[in-house]
Amino acid sequence: MIPRVKNLLLAATDSVAIDAIAAKLMGFDPLSIPFLRMAHERGLGVADPRDIELVGDDVSHENFGFKTRRSLVIWGDQMIRKGFLRPLERVLLHSPLMVWAPAASNVYHDAFWYPTIGRSRIRSFMRTEWGQLFRKY
Repeated sequence: MIPRVKNLLLAATDSVAIDAIAAKLMGFDPLSIPFLRMAHERGLGVADPRDIELVGDDVSHENFGFKTRRSLVIWGDQMIRKGFLRPLERVLLHSPLMVWAPAASNVYHDAFWYPTIGRSRIRSFMRTEWGQLFRKY
């Protein structure tokens, strides 16, 4: 969640294709992203950039070099769904006790991540041209 100003505007009638092109611009292989690959395979849209017609500026060789990391919340969720906490998945995520998950996410993001990391990123972004434009709305 580090904003990057790239001054591109994407538009499409195919929401799968626009997500695929956005992923490619960020430096990812769209077909390696599960929801894009599944949508493509089910005929819900086109996720293979070779099959998407781009109109306008040639951005076919752009790579913004984005990187991904798992946050503490994502790591915890993956440990429950696929890791050492899997035996507890049913009680933690499929019972009345599951209310802990959104509460834990809110505590992490609102009490830890935003004050220590997010606020400065948003302030920095708001000083850009796009941040100024967002401020007008």
